[in-house]
Amino acid sequence: MNPEELLGLYDKVGEEAFTAFTAAFYRRVKTDDILGPMYPADDWEGAEKRLRDFLIYRFGGPERYIKERGHPRLGMRHMHFPIGPDARDRWVELMRDSLDEVGLPEDVKQPFLAFFSHVANFLQNRPE
Repeated sequence: MNPEELLGLYDKVGEEAFTAFTAAFYRRVKTDDILGPMYPADDWEGAEKRLRDFLIYRFGGPERYIKERGHPRLGMRHMHFPIGPDARDRWVELMRDSLDEVGLPEDVKQPFLAFFSHVANFLQNRPE
């Protein structure tokens, strides 16, 4: 995964694409039997904003996430969630479906998917 390629994606697709695919992702998560229960029912909007702002920052956009929350510390922030292979795979699947829904071109989707796969593997904290 080329960091330069990731940083340029924000300029390529614009903030609207990040807003659209994170919204599509959370619509799926709310009804998902694996991921849905991991989210606090009273903070869907907050979760969506945090993910959107993190991804915008990570892919070269404004640093709202860093200004509001500091360093991402993804491992620490997710360690209390039981993330096994099923949750890992479902997260990537729902992100892929969300990217498909917004119609991003294949050459743009691939770096996103590589990043999502990398992050999901990193965050897995249960063997089964």
